Amino acid sequence: MRIGLITPEPGHPLLAAATALLAPGHTVEVLDPGGPHGAPGRPADVYLLKSRTERALELARELEGRGSAVVNSAAATALCQDRTLMAELARGAGLPFATTRTHGSLSAWASAAELPSPVVVKSRRSRRGDLVARADDGAQLRQLAQEWPNEQIVVQEFAPNNGWDHKLWAIGDQVFCALRRSELSPGGRGPTRSLPLDELPAGWAGLVRETGTVFGLEVYGVDIIDVGDGRPLIVDVNAFPGIRGQAGAPEALAALALRHATGRTRATR
Repeated sequence: MRIGLITPEPGHPLLAAATALLAPGHTVEVLDPGGPHGAPGRPADVYLLKSRTERALELARELEGRGSAVVNSAAATALCQDRTLMAELARGAGLPFATTRTHGSLSAWASAAELPSPVVVKSRRSRRGDLVARADDGAQLRQLAQEWPNEQIVVQEFAPNNGWDHKLWAIGDQVFCALRRSELSPGGRGPTRSLPLDELPAGWAGLVRETGTVFGLEVYGVDIIDVGDGRPLIVDVNAFPGIRGQAGAPEALAALALRHATGRTRATR
């Protein structure tokens, strides 16, 4: 089988480990979305889309138009970059997603906003180095506006929690999880540590899989906080995250790629 990687970073630990598992019996080809060439003349049996640039999405759409299987699809990947659409889809499907409001620019909203309680301000477009910050009062909000004046934003009410983010990832039906000190906590972001799946509150693994179904994702991440008594609140959904340091993740990714390559998987959701 021929497996294609749409990525500028084939040496990423997850991709490199999955490639090592596949290489003995299969061909793994890298398609760099930043390179000078477009889609190959002879497509691979399946492509893994580990990039969110516009060029990568264009390549994925072209390959899909030619009948190739792409994981995740270009449409699902693009959806997860727009936090407004993400919230609308999740809440419309009944998922416990944070209430989200959208504003055209941070500076315009900050000039008139009153903050009776803390909020979380995020870039509407999810990307590397985007804005994710907590503002407790008007002074903090105006400081953010000075740094990101023209940024399109979404605003979520800050939900009191224990300061830890549950980082949950899925590859197919297999779920992985870890804890990480939230970047919004007083001490800032801390290290990530793996968490056994059986230590998750009841129903959370099922919620992750349901989220994947709603968003049409097969390799994805769901960020959840515990707002008390094991009640989950989803604050973000990511297409094809790094899933670093999770035992069994490369094996799960290699197996998923082969299921698609041989047509032994359900159609794109």
